[in-house]
Amino acid sequence: MLNYQKYKRVPVVKLPDREWPNKEIEKAPVWCSVDLRDGNQALIEPMVVEEKIEFFQMLVKLGFKEIEVGFPSASQIEYDFLRQLVVQNLIPDDVTVQVLVQCREHLIEKTFEALQGVKRAIVHIYNSTSTLQRDVVFHMGKEEIKKIAIEGTRMVKKYVEQFPGEIVLEYSPESFTGTELDYAMEVCTAVQKEWGATKEKPMIINLPATVEMNTPNVYADQIEWMNRHFENRESIILSVHPHNDRGTGVAAAEMALLAGADRVEGTLFGNGERTGNVDILNLAYNMFSQGINPELALEHINEVIEVYERCCKMTIGMRHPYAGKLVFTAFSGSHQDAINKGMKAMKERQDGYWEVPYLPVDPSDLGREYEPIVRINSQSGKGGVAFVMDTCFGFKLPKGMHKEFADVIQKITEKQGEVSPETIMEKFREEYLTFRTEREYPYTFTACKMEDVEHTPNGDTKITLDFKYRGEEKHVVITGNGPINAVKNALHEVTGVNMKVNDYSEHALGEGSNAKAAAYISVTDKDTGRTTYGVGVSTNITRASIRALFSALNRLER
Repeated sequence: MLNYQKYKRVPVVKLPDREWPNKEIEKAPVWCSVDLRDGNQALIEPMVVEEKIEFFQMLVKLGFKEIEVGFPSASQIEYDFLRQLVVQNLIPDDVTVQVLVQCREHLIEKTFEALQGVKRAIVHIYNSTSTLQRDVVFHMGKEEIKKIAIEGTRMVKKYVEQFPGEIVLEYSPESFTGTELDYAMEVCTAVQKEWGATKEKPMIINLPATVEMNTPNVYADQIEWMNRHFENRESIILSVHPHNDRGTGVAAAEMALLAGADRVEGTLFGNGERTGNVDILNLAYNMFSQGINPELALEHINEVIEVYERCCKMTIGMRHPYAGKLVFTAFSGSHQDAINKGMKAMKERQDGYWEVPYLPVDPSDLGREYEPIVRINSQSGKGGVAFVMDTCFGFKLPKGMHKEFADVIQKITEKQGEVSPETIMEKFREEYLTFRTEREYPYTFTACKMEDVEHTPNGDTKITLDFKYRGEEKHVVITGNGPINAVKNALHEVTGVNMKVNDYSEHALGEGSNAKAAAYISVTDKDTGRTTYGVGVSTNITRASIRALFSALNRLER
């Protein structure tokens, strides 16, 4: 049995008058990508300078205006990368680079050395304030920990005086979620006052869930409590940096925005230490799905995946939100049927809104394809097969035919698992459009000629029909009420087949003068009671209808 008693419950916040549950996200926050620092440090094989430059340029292309480029005082690669950005003039004027540094003077000095030539930068200092780390890592009291933050701020101010560009200070009480709220506020306020933050020149206070320790609503309570108690709140840009240890990083970030956060730090696809940082793309696409402009250029997710996987040497999970290969795919028969009906209903509405069951966003808005939306396996149903025939090949099977053909495909999937659209189309041709032997498929249409005649007791359409029956040539001239009835009469006279036509439909296959027509006919053998569909294709709609009738008769014989 799991020894659950060895774990202490993390305290929650007493905030009975919390306001965040009644709010809605109405706009995108300030996004800050930390892929090149927090994400990069968690890679099995960290990026080299060339890869970091390519990744940086992709982040700029996506529209990030704040990008944490690394920890230049921590390693030569980090230092060289920042220098290359400066030397090659790769930092756009509207992009602010961010650097992380501990509150130690020699590290801060080297950081400012690396920043030379940068027009605007965020210098991000931090120190851990949690009860646990104060005790077991630093062996320091509250005043000593607060002094580290104040001294770090003072040192940054010292180097700012000699720096020609603009510097914004960011301070993080690391492990904020494990810190007493009143103490976290005390340290942040001390840094705020030491820096001299104003409305005109605000600083960033970043409240990280360095380790996700509780449910997202608790993190939201912590953010709202801090948001309420800051002095001179307008001098602060309130930032959050959620991790994903409990698997709820996205929810925590969204609730933190409701609670007053202005800014979110995270990574593409949630890369980072342990279970990762919050997934910025997930957050942005969530906003997009609610009609909110995410203020990032996210129309081509496959291009982002390609650069990410190559530079990070990591793969995107098949069911990763929005990005996974299977997230816009339905295997379930009921899901496939609902998607099929939803797509048709949306085309009929033409109101400009995307509303399709099981597809929260239009895959094409992300640069994804429609073809894989429905994939057929043994769990799929009639709606899915019909959807594939329509979207991939243009055959709009009548409703009564859905189950008939789905049963044919079901036999294949039970033997081999998933079947491709190409296999489904091949089986469709075999079942309805082509016939192998005259013994198994005894009816073969050859030619026909039709003409309108004066109304007679037998109808007003005269047909001259040539066909084969079990290999023997047949020629018949007969009258009926329309082409199909006339052909039915001819076949009955020559072969004795006694059938009833139940249903008929047709549509164009493609567009333009060379488009073919597809016809579908359901017939019942009056002698046996068996019913089936036939399909015919031709550039002439009447000929397509006759071929559909022959197709149905052959299926009845089979």
